[in-house]
Amino acid sequence: MSVRTENTQQQSNSYKVGMSVISSIFFIFGFATTFIITLSAKVKDIFDLSEFEAQLLNFAFFITYAFISIPIGLYIKKIGYKRTLVIGLFLMALGAFLFYPSAVIPSFPLFLVSTFVLAAGVVFLQTAANPYVTALGPEETASSRLNLTQALNSIATMLAPWIIGVFIFTGASDMLTEAQKAETVQMPFIIMAVIILLIALLIMAIRLPEIQGTSTERKSVWKYPHVLLGALAIFFYVGAEAGNGSLMINYFVKTAGLTATEAAKYVAIYWGGAMVGRFFGSFMFSKATFNQKLLYALPVLVLAFISGSFVTDWSWNIGLIFLGVSVVNFLIMQIGSGKAARTLAVFALIAAALALYTTYSTGYVAVWTVVSIGLFNSIMFPNIFTLAVKDLDSGELSTASGVINTMICGGAILPPIMGIIADSYDYTWAFLVPAVSYLYIFFFAVKGSKIR
Repeated sequence: MSVRTENTQQQSNSYKVGMSVISSIFFIFGFATTFIITLSAKVKDIFDLSEFEAQLLNFAFFITYAFISIPIGLYIKKIGYKRTLVIGLFLMALGAFLFYPSAVIPSFPLFLVSTFVLAAGVVFLQTAANPYVTALGPEETASSRLNLTQALNSIATMLAPWIIGVFIFTGASDMLTEAQKAETVQMPFIIMAVIILLIALLIMAIRLPEIQGTSTERKSVWKYPHVLLGALAIFFYVGAEAGNGSLMINYFVKTAGLTATEAAKYVAIYWGGAMVGRFFGSFMFSKATFNQKLLYALPVLVLAFISGSFVTDWSWNIGLIFLGVSVVNFLIMQIGSGKAARTLAVFALIAAALALYTTYSTGYVAVWTVVSIGLFNSIMFPNIFTLAVKDLDSGELSTASGVINTMICGGAILPPIMGIIADSYDYTWAFLVPAVSYLYIFFFAVKGSKIR
């Protein structure tokens, strides 16, 4: 074996290790994020809160991005990606453990503190993970890699509301005391903390590939309009996605007559749509031929059918409906022709239309219009991120990631606004907020991403 062949094989193995580790990281912070978003409905019940007060859980989680994303982005180069990941995992574990005393008291302010600490760990992970995946290979396939890791992230986001529905809402009764209701959330967080600690120890013991770039100097990105407009698109995307996910349980209970347990399972399908769409995106934005893409789509559609059936206690009818909307999603994705900006524009426009339809409708049809938004959310984050950091060198990449991730604080701002609208008017009117958000993302895809 020649030296060149041996080096190529070592580089390939190093790449596989890097992608495997980062994929597990995406799974971890995806699960934690969706668990907190969906938990707002349970917290509303535990502490007898208004919808706005319950959305403060989202505020405590997502506002963390506004405080520490930029500092982390500035110092990733100094402390290294691996150390950043390990610090993030330890912070997440600490936050998860803090939910135990928060539930023992029980205290809503301590729930918020625990959420903030856990979220700080997620910010460390996400600020490091996105640019790492982007730089770990050719720029032209960066969107494909991000869609793949985001798809694995979405497997976790589908499991989290299902677990809440099965293990937290099932058997819950209005006759329970506040303390008894709070105790139902203890064990999931303890299990989460132990798993996170084990993964942190594993990452400490392995060697991750270093990112090779043209520059190690930190540079300003404020001169790039497309970075700033992309950061604002992330603000609206995360705010809309989190707002939809956190209000859906109470919306379904009040407007469609579902129980909280049933509603949580439909929320799982909403997040499962993001999983399916991102798996589509992982090969739609690659160099695969059209016939190969059709071949790759088949197992994803099977996954859609099985996952939709599984989270609804093996309701094959619901699985078939989810399969049908997934087929429509794949066909619409062909309009994008594998181009990140064009696909983002089409998906944003459809998501806005679905949110508007939800505003003016109720019942079972409205359940599926808001659930289907998940499929069109799917490629938004990876495509927005890829377009926002396009043409940057490695010295600007980590700084840009910090700026962009700061705007994930949209998840702290838009859900409480939706909560106020739901309290003051009705849950249906709250979906005007994501509709407007998706229209801005459409603007970014069509115009904003091209401004230099």
